[in-house]
Amino acid sequence: MEHQINGVALPNEAGFFGNFGGQFIPPHLKEAMDEINAAYEEIRHTAEFQDELNDLFKNYVGRPSPLFHAKRLSEQLGGAQIYLKREDLNHTGAHKINHCLGEALLAKYMGKTKVIAETGAGQHGVALATACALVGIPCEIHMGQVDIEKEHPNVVKMKILGAKLVSVTQGTATLKDAVDSAFEEYLKDPKNYIYAIGSVVGPHPFPKMVRDFQSIIGKEIKQQSNAHFGQHPDYVVACVGGGSNAIGAFTAFLNETDVKLVGVEPAGHGLDTDKHSATLTLGKPGQIHGMACYVLEDANGEPLPVHSIASGLDYPGVGPQHSYLKELGRVQYETATDQECLDAFMTLSRVEGIVPALESSHAVAWALREAPKMDKNIKIVVNLSGRGDKDSDYVAEKLGL
Repeated sequence: MEHQINGVALPNEAGFFGNFGGQFIPPHLKEAMDEINAAYEEIRHTAEFQDELNDLFKNYVGRPSPLFHAKRLSEQLGGAQIYLKREDLNHTGAHKINHCLGEALLAKYMGKTKVIAETGAGQHGVALATACALVGIPCEIHMGQVDIEKEHPNVVKMKILGAKLVSVTQGTATLKDAVDSAFEEYLKDPKNYIYAIGSVVGPHPFPKMVRDFQSIIGKEIKQQSNAHFGQHPDYVVACVGGGSNAIGAFTAFLNETDVKLVGVEPAGHGLDTDKHSATLTLGKPGQIHGMACYVLEDANGEPLPVHSIASGLDYPGVGPQHSYLKELGRVQYETATDQECLDAFMTLSRVEGIVPALESSHAVAWALREAPKMDKNIKIVVNLSGRGDKDSDYVAEKLGL
């Protein structure tokens, strides 16, 4: 078994991680998903696909991304040593390019004529538009009108890269509605279109596939930690919305019991308000977007409107593998508020000269809060999943800079 924990396959043949995942979808969609799964399993083992992907990771994305010791920050906090996994330095400025290249290549190998996707903050959208431009496949991105107004630089980038942008005004006009809209378009012609999900969510095989492409992050952290300080890190920390950057960082360490894994969810205005997106912290097992996972839902089983200062994290579901890792107790899921996130955004910018995405700032916030309580020999690796260019205007306005 390539991916397992305690001898349990991640996922099993039917796409389940414990009781989570699977394919809760109509038969014709299941057929399309099974076709993608079969093609993926066949293609990913070929030398041709692997060589092309590895070459692009190295010479297009710029991998491996550095592991940077944030010395001034660590000194100021006076506790654990903080290291940053610099996914913000990837081409397009976030971890999303890792799986977008994989999905675009898969679409090319499968002979698809259009790639369709949703985007929240626009990071997945930009990365996918980039990968599709590179591979030469038309790309259509669905984005909530609320996010379009908030994430202007990414919207412009997608258009420049040749993507067709569809503004979604239904419902709360945010990420969940963008997913619904994109799925609708995909269902018009699943034979010729491919849906490129932006995280480790949705029906099988997507949680597995996106995880596989993202797991390069943790593999690099493992090698780099041993090169830097001759051991595994004590903690690997990442923000969790759908959970792709976190699963990417965690996967290489799931069976290394000496490494503590921490996922940080958005507490928004506070866990005691209705303005948060802490699915694993306050949600319960349910179903959304074709998968079984933890969900924030109302008494009627409808997904709740969720909030985070970070557009890439406000999702009422979460990846099925995260749901399973929570139940196993292998990963501890914590939270950070909007305010802690803003403070972390500014602190990292001013102390290390690194402007993080608001999403990634949640993981930084956890490190700022917890590092001072730890011994100086403890090593924390924070997955800095994206850069903050897209958020700078918004933050400046919010803080009156």
